[in-house]
Amino acid sequence: MTLFKLIHLLAALIWVGGMFFAYVVLRPAAVEVLEPPQRLRLWDTVFRRFFVWVWGAVATLLVSGLYLVYLYGGIAHVARHIHIMLAMGLAMMVIYGYVFFACYVPFSLHVAKQHWKEAGEMLGKIRKLIAVNLTLGMLTVCVAVLGIAWA
Repeated sequence: MTLFKLIHLLAALIWVGGMFFAYVVLRPAAVEVLEPPQRLRLWDTVFRRFFVWVWGAVATLLVSGLYLVYLYGGIAHVARHIHIMLAMGLAMMVIYGYVFFACYVPFSLHVAKQHWKEAGEMLGKIRKLIAVNLTLGMLTVCVAVLGIAWA
């Protein structure tokens, strides 16, 4: 069980930590030193690499989380904070799916075609949704830590 908890934690760290770095560190630095076309190309490359890791993290979180629930005897037998974590995690996954398919794919096509205005608009949507997911991710970590402490 400890191994699955560790795997689950590492997947969450990759996803939430990556969003934190991108939003709080990379974004302001890119705005400071790059012109919009270069900034949009940078984000396209960053997302292409990061989203591979996020897909892996999402799959790992789902499998390890559901397996841990199974090991604890099923959803009816887990603590309340597990229910909250599951709900928040599923919400994050839905948001991520929307970011990837409805925002990133068109964004990447706009960058490839050098449609900078459209790419910039899509990047703005992605940024807002990542802010939501980052907030949810950090709250989920808090629920996990506080839930364990209270259990």
